[in-house]
Amino acid sequence: MSENKRTIKISPIKNGTVIDHIRCGQSLKVLKILGLTEVDIKDIVSIAINVESSTGKKDIVKVENKEISREELDKISLISPETTINIIRDYGVVNKHRVTLPDHVKGILKCRNPNCITYKNEPVEPEFKVISSNPVNIKCIYCEREMKEKEISENLL
Repeated sequence: MSENKRTIKISPIKNGTVIDHIRCGQSLKVLKILGLTEVDIKDIVSIAINVESSTGKKDIVKVENKEISREELDKISLISPETTINIIRDYGVVNKHRVTLPDHVKGILKCRNPNCITYKNEPVEPEFKVISSNPVNIKCIYCEREMKEKEISENLL
């Protein structure tokens, strides 16, 4: 007895960015990082969640007419360090690379410690040192409080 399988495909984008190999369940956080949770989005945004791949399941986000900033890449790398970025021009991939987890991140996360100098009304930008990449674990350079992978996305600025 043959099994009837239906394949749903997402239309290609002419120009923009495909964010691939996002950890399952993180694509909505990627949309938030990119500021794509507003109702006035004018370009095509496609999301695929729990997609089968050769390495297991993944999420994918396609964004038409969007190039990702360094700050956005750093935030994405903190919640999904295996992510790849594909830059699309005229329907073709012109650049493909994996996000790079930086050694330090500054100004993109808030410290969870209410006694940290960055938590108060001081003109000090939060800064963290990455102490491990799998799982992602970071430490505040001021109060030395560690933040585990699950807490990072909740504290992105």
